[in-house]
Amino acid sequence: MKRMPMIAGNWKMFKTGPEAVKTATQLAAACKDITDVQIMIAPAFVSLPLVAAAVKGTPVCLGAQNLHFEKQGAFTGEISADMLTAAGAEYVIIGHSERRQYFFETDDMVCKKIRAAVTAGLKPVMCIGETETQRDREKTFLTLDKQVSDGLQGFGPEEIKDLVLAYEPVWAIGTGKSADTGQVEEVHQYLRSLLEKRFSSDLAQSIRIVYGGSVKPENINELMRITDVDGALVGGASLDADTFTKIIRFDTTL
Repeated sequence: MKRMPMIAGNWKMFKTGPEAVKTATQLAAACKDITDVQIMIAPAFVSLPLVAAAVKGTPVCLGAQNLHFEKQGAFTGEISADMLTAAGAEYVIIGHSERRQYFFETDDMVCKKIRAAVTAGLKPVMCIGETETQRDREKTFLTLDKQVSDGLQGFGPEEIKDLVLAYEPVWAIGTGKSADTGQVEEVHQYLRSLLEKRFSSDLAQSIRIVYGGSVKPENINELMRITDVDGALVGGASLDADTFTKIIRFDTTL
């Protein structure tokens, strides 16, 4: 089954509203002719409505970086799935390693957030990945199995048909190090088989599994040649429109 690649940019806690609009506008103009790659950017919450207006009618779609699993309530500083959709978001990143590490998010919380996203019509980008210690102790697959099993507990195939699975080895995020092609291929094949075993062959073949972890123009071609890699979740390299465009086009020569 042919899956349309997704190249997503996680802007994390960078860019004010005007800065986000400027970059998004530049990106949309540079990618106006692209029809065979799903492009997504996830700016800070406060920039979502501004960026939504800037990319409307372009190939660039909008994502958010997080959400709360409750629909509403006394949760100061949080944001709900309905608020994200009202702001123009189509996707939402859930379970990023920085959320797990710095804000103590658990697999159970990830599961609740995915449920909230799906209920609101948002497409979840579920992040999973092992730490360097877990890889050194040969616990990579055990870790990923638990994250997928617990994070998708209680879901049926139809409910998660729009899910994007993002494999991000924690030791490669923001470090300049990237997993080698053999490591990426092995993990992505394992994740595909895990989805088939847990859900169905059809779902496993339709879900996009993207790679994240120091993705840049210099390594995107190599990554995209791997059979079960369906795109990338890009951090720092997505902050510059020209650099991100190179990644989106799988082109190091722009």
